Amino acid sequence: MSPAALPGIPFEGRERFIEAIDEAVRSGDEHAVTAQLRGALCALIRDPDVHLPACVHEPIEDHYARREIYRSPTHGYSVVAMTWGPGQGTPVHDHCGLWCVEGVWHGELEITQYEMLDAEGERCRFRAAGGMQAGTGSAGSLIPPHEYHSIANASADRVAVSVHIYQAPIEHCCKFEPVDGEWYRRVDAQLPVDHAA
Repeated sequence: MSPAALPGIPFEGRERFIEAIDEAVRSGDEHAVTAQLRGALCALIRDPDVHLPACVHEPIEDHYARREIYRSPTHGYSVVAMTWGPGQGTPVHDHCGLWCVEGVWHGELEITQYEMLDAEGERCRFRAAGGMQAGTGSAGSLIPPHEYHSIANASADRVAVSVHIYQAPIEHCCKFEPVDGEWYRRVDAQLPVDHAA
């Protein structure tokens, strides 16, 4: 089945987009795959012939939007475009043990990495382990156990769009709510997908 005939949201340059990701996913272990995906995603963001679906540029007022634009029936990975309205972001969270490559398609995002220092039942102690301002065209990866992070659009008036390639579809994760100082409470959270308008 050709990429053009596969399920997902159609967009200009979709076949080129899928072929680049497929090639990277076939490259070896998780470190090789994520390294090649970072390069492929940066190139796709700069490619004038690849345009994400129009819906991913439309924010949702009360939460950041998650729109799955492609799921590979062959390799099992999932591609989710996220739309971040001004001030929208995530709490500290994990990726349920899945690797992920994230690229900023439009705008700028603040990404903060966290290190888990201790865990006692549902209570976990985290320390911020570095942060970065990620601008358009940049990409990074998360490989468990180094998967704890938060993402935010700090702009007061601009929308940001990012593309996330997950090892497999991610429908739930653990979010961590601040309790006291470095201590957080682990909460299982569903990750619903917002549909195109």
